[in-house]
Amino acid sequence: MNPYVPLLVMIAAAGVVAVGGLVASAILGPHKYNRVKVLNYECGLEATPNAGDAGRFPIKYFLTAMTFIIFDIEVVFLYPWAVSHDRLGIPGLLAIATFLFLVTVPFIYEWRRGGLEWSE
Repeated sequence: MNPYVPLLVMIAAAGVVAVGGLVASAILGPHKYNRVKVLNYECGLEATPNAGDAGRFPIKYFLTAMTFIIFDIEVVFLYPWAVSHDRLGIPGLLAIATFLFLVTVPFIYEWRRGGLEWSE
């Protein structure tokens, strides 16, 4: 058996699930739209008052989402190091220390700036 057959089967299964979800939502989804349903929704907060048709939303939601992504990626990079730290030796320790320093400095900056506070 060709070793690429399981990969092709998984790609086909992913395609079927993706297309099936789109077709199911088109068939089963609501077809009556009103003004409230078609409004922009970003974070549950009302748009800035007097913004007119611009529909400006607070940037705090996006900054919090980007912070989550950054620290989520940090964990993804730390996990393989934690599993094999004994085999990497001193160069691996220096590399992860540099990485942690480069991630910690912006975190401290954001913390001191007040970017992690929810109250306005």
